[in-house]
Amino acid sequence: MTYTEAVQFLYGLRLFGAKFGLENTFKLAALAGNPQAKLRFIHVAGTNGKGSTCAMLESIYRAAGLRVGLFTSPHLVSFRERIQIGRQMIPESEVVRLVEELRAANRENDATLFEFATVMALKFFAEQKCDLVIWETGLGGRLDATNIVTPLASVITNIAFDHEQWLGDTLEKIAAEKAGIIKPGVPVVTATNAPAALAVIEKIALQNGARLVIVGQTSRLSPFEKNNLETGAMPVLRLLGDHQKINATLAVATVEVLQPQIPVAAEKIRAGLAGVNWPGRLQLIEKTGGQKMLLDGAHNVAGAETLRATLGKHFAGTRPVLIFGALADKNWPAICRVLAPLAVKIFTVPVASERTADAPALAKMFRSANPAAEVAAFENLAAALNASKDEPFIVITGSLYLIGEALEQLGHSPTSTGERGLNEWGAAKI
Repeated sequence: MTYTEAVQFLYGLRLFGAKFGLENTFKLAALAGNPQAKLRFIHVAGTNGKGSTCAMLESIYRAAGLRVGLFTSPHLVSFRERIQIGRQMIPESEVVRLVEELRAANRENDATLFEFATVMALKFFAEQKCDLVIWETGLGGRLDATNIVTPLASVITNIAFDHEQWLGDTLEKIAAEKAGIIKPGVPVVTATNAPAALAVIEKIALQNGARLVIVGQTSRLSPFEKNNLETGAMPVLRLLGDHQKINATLAVATVEVLQPQIPVAAEKIRAGLAGVNWPGRLQLIEKTGGQKMLLDGAHNVAGAETLRATLGKHFAGTRPVLIFGALADKNWPAICRVLAPLAVKIFTVPVASERTADAPALAKMFRSANPAAEVAAFENLAAALNASKDEPFIVITGSLYLIGEALEQLGHSPTSTGERGLNEWGAAKI
């Protein structure tokens, strides 16, 4: 089997859609020797900021000398981004071997792509003897395939509206799904500040006898966090946005909670945060000639509001060209309303996905929200980039699918064999 053939096999697993439940994953993991039993995890759920928080935790523990596995989704360009050790993507040869070994075990299991990838990651991390795995949920938490592990700590970044058709149409319902990763006696760290959502997390933590640490409430901060707030000792992050300071504080609080099991010196925490990297999230690219591009996967309303705040703080006085594409199942009318006042020119594009929103429909919404802007719909991203090639500042935002396509076209991505489509998944109900 070649790597291209392995990718094609993974494409075939998309036929099973997305199933919410743990039975398939438990079965496949058992056939693989239950690799999760040989590993230690930090399990991360939440609406926004999961990936950035995972990247920070990975960087901190790697700076401390640990062999750290990182499992995240979706990937921007290459499937191999999902499974990393020491921020090195899993080799193509290992993807081939794992697919071959697990394919036979999966013949009567009908695992979905995400379930299969989850067990691939577990097997690889166990074989590579990772000291710790930073383990991001896919969708939700309670019935997410990643929830077959018992972690050292559970982390819930925040709760906002996203994937309502699967997770629920209230913050309480969404919080209940995210808080499903809470395990008996396992500490929980959260930056959730929505009162209704936080009440659900507190209730579920109490039911499980799980210590709860709430970042952002001064009365509950650790001495290390208080010192950072009082002295400004938190390092300057390479990641833009005030929200990343919250994610950093969340990561530090998690490290503090786990000091008895995995001691990390303060200087290693700072070194890890100073060196963190997470592409596609407020990523600034400066091209030859001085043109600047800001890429950000602001795929829900909360993400769009964060992007708006970041532009106001770090790029005050600038009026960028906005290139936007979204998935049809997102609340794109509300996202358009948040972003429309920020730009003088707005170019809408389809996303390379079966679920793409219609570019002319996006353009119509932007015109309604900002009649003074020049708005145009393009047939693809390449055409929009060509139309804005002489502009000094461009913001590309919306779906992470679009960000991955942009990184590929701009030459800022790993090579792939047409793997962005592996992010597609069919509708399912919990």
